[in-house]
Amino acid sequence: MPVANARATFAEIGTEVGLSAPAVKRRVDRLVASGAIRGFTALIDPDVLGWQTEAYVELYCKGTVAPEDLRRSLERVPEVVGAATVSGTADALVHMLASDVKQLERALERIRDEPNVDHTRSVIVLSRLIDRPRT
Repeated sequence: MPVANARATFAEIGTEVGLSAPAVKRRVDRLVASGAIRGFTALIDPDVLGWQTEAYVELYCKGTVAPEDLRRSLERVPEVVGAATVSGTADALVHMLASDVKQLERALERIRDEPNVDHTRSVIVLSRLIDRPRT
């Protein structure tokens, strides 16, 4: 439950794990201080917000590009919801959400306009089979 529900109270977590609420709070505080817990967040359902077009985009760079420079370029595009440098022929894999194909196309154009981007290769998600939260 604690991973599945970030809004659970210390008392609720304590009941589940067999500790008092103050003991749970102390442990959570230590986990936050150590960096093991990086933050608390809400899980957003993109469909409810109208972001129903999802794509994974292989990004190919011109020459060698530092990951930090690539991150700065990609974070300017709000449709980019995740990105990672990868091994293989592509330099990065970009996860995108958009309201429709037109919005996705415009976002891809903004990415391709970046000076360090050579080209992209995209696949659009047809159906999401598994979508587990990270634990």
